[in-house]
Amino acid sequence: MNEALPCPAFIGLGSNLGDSVATLRAALRALDALPDTRLVRASKLYRTPAWGVTEQPDFINAVAMLHTRRAPRRLLEDLLEIERHAGRQRLADGSDRWGPRTLDLDLLLYGETRIDEPGLHVPHPRLHERAFVLVPLAEIAPDACIPGVGTAAQALSRMAPAQVEGVTYADPLDSA
Repeated sequence: MNEALPCPAFIGLGSNLGDSVATLRAALRALDALPDTRLVRASKLYRTPAWGVTEQPDFINAVAMLHTRRAPRRLLEDLLEIERHAGRQRLADGSDRWGPRTLDLDLLLYGETRIDEPGLHVPHPRLHERAFVLVPLAEIAPDACIPGVGTAAQALSRMAPAQVEGVTYADPLDSA
């Protein structure tokens, strides 16, 4: 195992095709199984309206907190592999960016690190403007620092999260 101290990383999970609840539970298991990584906690599941392209089914969203020794780029590669395993296919031109998907995993935060590289932007762009991410993030880590913004709770307090409703499913870790 890498000798670096574990870094807290927050992953946004979303799905609106197929059995989204089962898909998110499987994704949580896959995150916990990554080398040098441990799933610390996960939010409850939230039903949220589609964002961007709105003519599609609602999403089921959650946020997971990991402790990891994986480098940010390697962790992103792991997330993309978990998406592919769940049946996610990304078009090379990115034209499906806002469309329906079996699984979407986003690296939201990696400690308090800022990264601006091709294909890797941390904190995740517009994280602080999206209730479907802030509500579950603030549930599990209200004091999580969003560099340049403040805490998750502070960012959420500046929003009207009325379009996010808690889904009445069991805790996603109960069956994970």
